[in-house]
Amino acid sequence: MRTALRGVRAAFVFMTRVPVGGFPYSDREWRWASAWFPLVGLGIGGACAFAWWLVAPLGPWVGAITVLVVSILLTGAFHEDGLADTADALGGAYDREKVFAILKDSRVGAFGALALVVSVAFRLVLLAGLAGAAPFALLLVHCLARVGPVWLMVAMPYVSDAAARSRQVTRAGLAQGALATAIGAAASVALVAAGGAIDATAALAAFAAMVIATTFCGWRFHARAGGVTGDFLGAAEQVNEIVILFTILTVLRAAGFAP
Repeated sequence: MRTALRGVRAAFVFMTRVPVGGFPYSDREWRWASAWFPLVGLGIGGACAFAWWLVAPLGPWVGAITVLVVSILLTGAFHEDGLADTADALGGAYDREKVFAILKDSRVGAFGALALVVSVAFRLVLLAGLAGAAPFALLLVHCLARVGPVWLMVAMPYVSDAAARSRQVTRAGLAQGALATAIGAAASVALVAAGGAIDATAALAAFAAMVIATTFCGWRFHARAGGVTGDFLGAAEQVNEIVILFTILTVLRAAGFAP
């Protein structure tokens, strides 16, 4: 039990710039960190929701930009970096060997730059469209977006080299996947019960969207590289954020939501 709980602290160390310390962590504690990724996401979503509330009088576009800045500061653009590297590798390589060569290159190419522009633009527009519903959506999005990558770790081999920073964390098993899913489900139920903008339909649609987006990412990663890398997992998180935000906004608009 202590090992699993220490994994909470390790998860914050790995995924954020929050100085929680606690070093050194054992291999088992790093492995359990993955189970708590959705909890870390919930914390990031909470900070973003609070930031939105602070600047809400200035309008939804200011809120959307502020939220992205806060999330990037908290994570150190961890997931955005993975998205850029993945886009460059999958977009610029014609064979498996070239994929890994590009992933090791620290420079950002055209595909990576375009992926970042598209990701930021999509999230800004979707958050601004959600307006008053954005704080509730942020909690759900940041939590659920991190459930999918955990299952990619469970289902697929890790194909980066032995020196990769994320290797210890990515050894997730069924126990870690189950706990991550339970956290995502509990957060969804709590948000629905809170009676805010997220109702049962929006929560279920968001969960389904996460599953579909994660499955698609896993299929592409397997087809191009035979497994996952740390960069691939970061890219999957970014794709999930966009797809879940899009789904929530679509459901709320269909139900008559108007900002």
